[in-house]
Amino acid sequence: MKKDNKKFTKKDNFKKHSFEKPMRTFVRKKIGDINSPEGHFEIVGKVNRVAQTAGPTVFVVSDGTGSLPLKGFVGAGARAYPEIEEGDCIKAQVNLDEFNGETEGDIIKITKLSEAENIEFLREIEQIEKERAKVIPPEFLVQDRILDKLKDSFIEAATQIKLAVIQDRPVIIRHHNDTDGYSSGFALERAILPLIEKQHNSEKAEWEFFTRAPCSAPFYEIDDSIRDTALSLRNVAKFSNKMPLIIIADNGSSPEDLMAIKQGKIHGADFIIIDHHYFETDVISPEVLVHINPFLVGEDGSRFSAGMLCTELARFVNPNVKNVEQIPALAGFADRIDLGNPEVMEQYLAIAERNGYTRELLADISLMIDYISSKIKFMEVREYIEVLFGEPRDKQKALVELLAPHIHQLDAKALKMGKSNVKIEKIKNTTLQLLYFAEFFPGFGFFPKPGRIVGLVHDNIQVEKNVTNLVTVGVLETSATIRATDESNFSVHELIKFIDEKLPDSFVDGGGHKNAGSITFLPNKQKEIVELIKEFIKSRQ
Repeated sequence: MKKDNKKFTKKDNFKKHSFEKPMRTFVRKKIGDINSPEGHFEIVGKVNRVAQTAGPTVFVVSDGTGSLPLKGFVGAGARAYPEIEEGDCIKAQVNLDEFNGETEGDIIKITKLSEAENIEFLREIEQIEKERAKVIPPEFLVQDRILDKLKDSFIEAATQIKLAVIQDRPVIIRHHNDTDGYSSGFALERAILPLIEKQHNSEKAEWEFFTRAPCSAPFYEIDDSIRDTALSLRNVAKFSNKMPLIIIADNGSSPEDLMAIKQGKIHGADFIIIDHHYFETDVISPEVLVHINPFLVGEDGSRFSAGMLCTELARFVNPNVKNVEQIPALAGFADRIDLGNPEVMEQYLAIAERNGYTRELLADISLMIDYISSKIKFMEVREYIEVLFGEPRDKQKALVELLAPHIHQLDAKALKMGKSNVKIEKIKNTTLQLLYFAEFFPGFGFFPKPGRIVGLVHDNIQVEKNVTNLVTVGVLETSATIRATDESNFSVHELIKFIDEKLPDSFVDGGGHKNAGSITFLPNKQKEIVELIKEFIKSRQ
C-alpha cells in the first residue's frame, strides 16, 4: 500500500509540473536598447500620447532613450487602463511583437510610478535627453570667418532640433521655392529623418513626425502659418501629438515673416530661422529659439546662401548625414554666391567634384529643380525631390539627361522673347533694361518664370556686349524683379526706402539682396514706380 502511494505521488507531481506554465521574468530594459521585436521586458517611461484605435488603446511612452508604443486591449475600441493618462510616468511589463514593420509592446501589467519614483524618473529623463541632444561640433566643410562667427548659433540650433526629435515633437521645414531653398530643406531632411527613425524604431515615424514643404511666397506668410498650425492642432486633438518645431530656411528674417511666426507661437509652435537675406531691423530673433543669418554677425548674406548654411548645420545635427556634401556648391552657384565669395565657392566646388558633381552637372541639376518646382507648386513630393538630389544617383543622372536639354531649349526661347521685347536706355553711366511682362509673357504655366527671364536677359547683355554697369528690371502689374551689377551702385533696400519717401501711397514693399530682389506696389502706381526707379539710378551715379 505504501509503495502504491509513492507511485501515485510521483505521477501526480509529474502531471503538475509538466503542464504548468513557467513563470516569466521581466527584465527592465531601456527603450533605446531594444534591437529586436521579440522578448518580454519591464519598461519604465513617460506617456507622451494616448490613442484609442478601433482595436487596442495605444500608449506611446518614452524614457529619454527612445519611444515605444504599448498596446492595451480589453475589447474592440474600448479604452484600456483608463487610469493611465498622457503625462503619467508608468512601469509596464510587456511582450514585444511587430505590427506593420513597427516594434510594439503588448501590455501584461501597467502601473503608475509613486510620487517619489515619478520625481526621480523625470529627473533621469531630463538628464538623458540633455546628454543625447549634446552637439559635438564637427569641422566646417570650408574655412570662412562667417561660419566661425555663426558657430555658437549652429550648436544651439542643432541642440534644439535634436531635443525636438528626442521629445517626440514633430518637425516642419518650410523653405523658399527655388534651388537654394530646396537645397536647404533637403540637407536638413537628410540629417533629421534618421534621428526620427532611430527614436521610434520605425520608418513610418518619418511621415508622422516630419514634413517639408516650400513656402508659397518668398517669406513665411500668414497663409502658410495658419495651414501649418491648423494641421498640427488637428494632430494634437486626434493623435495627442505635440505642437511642432518649425524650421524656416532661406526665408524668415524679414518683418513680413513676423506675424506668421507670432501666429504659430500662440498655438505652441516654436521656430528656428536659417536665412541670408537682408533686414533693416531684426524683429525676428526675440520671437524664435534660434536665428541664423550672416547679417546678425555683421556680415553680408550674399557671401553665403541658405543651402550652404543648412548643409553645415545638418552636419551639426547628425554627424553621419549622407548625400549632402555636394549641396553647398549646388545652392551657392544657383544663388550667385560665386560673385560675392569666390574663394569659398571654389572650396565647395572641389568637395562636390570629389563626389562626382562637376560645375556643369550642378548647373543642370539647379535648372531641373527650378523647372520641377514650377510644376509641383507647393506639394511636398518627398520621394521625387530625393531623386533630384541623387537618391539614387542613376535616376538623377537619367532625369538630368532627359530634362536638361528640354529646359535649355525653353530658356533659349525665353531669352529670345526677352531680348526682342526689352527696352534699353542709358541713365548717365548705367544701362537700364526694362521688361514689361504684360506685353509679351505667355502667362500662367509658362517656364521659365519672369524672375528667371530677367536673370537670363541681365546675364546675356553682359556677355554679348560687355556691359558692366547694368540694372535690369522686370515689370509686372503689381511687382518688379530687379538684377544689378556691382558697378551700378544699386541697392534694392535703398530703392525701397527711396520709393516709400517719394511715393508713400504706392505702399511699396519687398526685399532680397543688395543687387537682386523684388518689390511690390499697387497696380495703379506702376508707371510712377518705373519713373522713380530711373530717378533712383540717376541719384546713385
